[in-house]
Amino acid sequence: MFADEINCKIGEGTFGQVLECWDRQRKEMVAIKIVRGLEKYREAAMIEIEVLQQLGKHDKGGYRLVILASFWHLFNIFDSIVFKWAIPCSYVQLRDWFDYRNHICIVFENLGPSLYDSLQENKCRSFPIDLVRKIGRQILECIAFMHDLSMIHTDLKPENILLVSPEYVKVPDFKSSCRSPSTDFKMLPKSSAIKVIDFGSTAYEKEDLNYIVSTRHYRAPEVILGLGWSYPCDIWSLGCILVELCTGKALFQTHENLEHLAMMEMVLGTIPQHMLKKLDGHAEKYVRNGRLSWPEGASSKESIEAVMKLPLLQNLIMQHVDHSTGDVINLLQGLLRFDPSERLTAKEALRHSFFRE
Repeated sequence: MFADEINCKIGEGTFGQVLECWDRQRKEMVAIKIVRGLEKYREAAMIEIEVLQQLGKHDKGGYRLVILASFWHLFNIFDSIVFKWAIPCSYVQLRDWFDYRNHICIVFENLGPSLYDSLQENKCRSFPIDLVRKIGRQILECIAFMHDLSMIHTDLKPENILLVSPEYVKVPDFKSSCRSPSTDFKMLPKSSAIKVIDFGSTAYEKEDLNYIVSTRHYRAPEVILGLGWSYPCDIWSLGCILVELCTGKALFQTHENLEHLAMMEMVLGTIPQHMLKKLDGHAEKYVRNGRLSWPEGASSKESIEAVMKLPLLQNLIMQHVDHSTGDVINLLQGLLRFDPSERLTAKEALRHSFFRE
């Protein structure tokens, strides 16, 4: 066997389960993803292995070189000082894999909880904007790296972004409405380091990209409308994730396509006419007289109310963010543009002023 000892189960899903195990060769804890023996899950597992091998092939050692220049104002020694150091790449590292009794078993580095778990631990309260900035930059670095290799993750969400460290720190929550000293605190990650996981749904740019991708809350409008998709669908998902980190709650909490689209319009404005004119097939039912069929097409009064209570994006962010508000709103508006051709690319987003602070 690969592992001397199974420590505990750390995750479970439709794909199978994840076990924390002791690797006797490396003398470290690892996470082993044991995939169900059904063909569709085996295929996804082999895609994940191939993607991670390709990422590793183009990123030797799993580290990047970071260069920071012009720090003279901090040191007053030279006119310009250039620092170089290596930082871990922001995707999970593949250790090994094997096929055991028709179950693909993938061995990963052992990581901490997901951003979803961290938000739950934090009682769905917002992260400080500086933590959002650090996490967002790392996710974007991973997306940019994948896009350079013609890869599209397609399933970015808080559950698929893990903290490297499981440690938390207790900090005062000055915005809390609670008066009790025992509850007037946030539990925040001690380290901002993250890794993107779950590459089993990764697609390549040259494939036929018309099928449904992404988990509902993070699904781009072009996917819902059946207009085809590409790299920008990852950018939309990232925008939704950053809003969730800023506010503590998912931006679009829905399970219906029409309601989802109506929520997008409530938060971001009207879907462009040229996108609605391209619709055919099942998506045509979402449009009437050149506009979204809402509220007349709503499934219930509760659905209309759920849409109506949503604020504009800028108002939502201003309710939760104390500083860098203008920068983060401007960034999110670039990530969450309806037309995928107008959305920021990963590299453009990394150059945004929000990440220069």
